[in-house]
Amino acid sequence: MSAEGTILVTGGSRGIGAATATLLADQGHRVVIVDIAPEPLVGTAAVLWPAPFDVASESAVVAGIADIETAHGPISGLVNAAGVFGKMHTIERVRMEQWDREVNIDLRGTFLVARSVGIAMAKRRHGAIVNVASVAGMTSGPIHAYTAAKAGVIQITQTLAAEWGRTGVRVNAVSPGFTRTAALEAGIASGALNKDLLARPTALNRLVEPIEVAQAIAWLLSPQSSGVTGINLPVDAGYIAGTTWAAYGGLPEAPRS
Repeated sequence: MSAEGTILVTGGSRGIGAATATLLADQGHRVVIVDIAPEPLVGTAAVLWPAPFDVASESAVVAGIADIETAHGPISGLVNAAGVFGKMHTIERVRMEQWDREVNIDLRGTFLVARSVGIAMAKRRHGAIVNVASVAGMTSGPIHAYTAAKAGVIQITQTLAAEWGRTGVRVNAVSPGFTRTAALEAGIASGALNKDLLARPTALNRLVEPIEVAQAIAWLLSPQSSGVTGINLPVDAGYIAGTTWAAYGGLPEAPRS
């Protein structure tokens, strides 16, 4: 990816997508954001695609990508950030319509956009894709469809990296931990989530900031990671590293000053 190409960010109106689009635009890249509920980003040069963009619809994705490339030129970078968070239920209470919604957006949508953009990249023999997965796809939890979908995102990242690697197209994923997006903050405010319980298992004893995920994505898109493809990079404040320490009495406390 170079500064000359267009970077497409799905789910770019909010959350990690918005943080990433803002950072990339601030770095001088031409950025186009799409969203199912499109809203412009304030104070950034990122361009809003005004039509709702449904990543789960094959026809909408194919037509939308073609229209975007006609209007803004070839897409040289893709950030697949569109997604919905999982509903927490015991297995017997999982409703299949909710399962289908999460899998369709988080997994099917990631694949559809990556395929539509990546085929054109492969023909041009140039491009970089970053899929937003989750530590939920690397662990277990009572968010059954979400964990399955994000594990699938990690897997298709590796498959696409292998399939397109000889064309010069790189495909990687990031797996954020619990990240201080508006959606997570709303869950904490409502009492559905406990901030201390989310932070306590992490090595750094805190939540992840959206900009931290954005910085990892920007690196994976950039020439600085030119030899990196097919990886899944956790950006989780040490959640995966620290979680199992509970079995040994917990993580060490920070030294007192």
